[in-house]
Amino acid sequence: MSMLEVRLAHLFTVKIDCDGPMHYMGTVPQGYGRRMVVPTGGRFEGTRLRGEVLPGGADSVIERADGGLLLDVRLALKTDRGDLVYMTYVGRRNGPPEIMQKILRREPIEPGTDYFRVAAQFETGSADLRWLNDIIAVGTGTREPNGPRYDIYEVL
Repeated sequence: MSMLEVRLAHLFTVKIDCDGPMHYMGTVPQGYGRRMVVPTGGRFEGTRLRGEVLPGGADSVIERADGGLLLDVRLALKTDRGDLVYMTYVGRRNGPPEIMQKILRREPIEPGTDYFRVAAQFETGSADLRWLNDIIAVGTGTREPNGPRYDIYEVL
């Protein structure tokens, strides 16, 4: 039996501005606590796609009892050609306790000192971008002062 090789192709890099207020929802059944912030904008750029992150959506994080974070994010993207794309992703962010404490306090950390990965999907009605509806993407993240930055890769 032959297995197909999984390959990745860079789709785009996205910088999401999350400099609005953070809402702490309290302790929830799925974890230690949930916090949410509404993205306020941003940009994405790749060889086939580029444009802006529209204000709105939701960046929701569950803080697990062990210090890890579960991500659940919804974004609206608008390409430079005017096409709208709905992007959703879930992810995990983990690291040594001292690093996770810095993250929760929103203090800077060195990139790569934590595990920050996402799995993304897309929806669009654009005829030119219909191919996005049928792909899975993965990404690596870092946190900048006013929001996350991801390198997103199409799984081929």
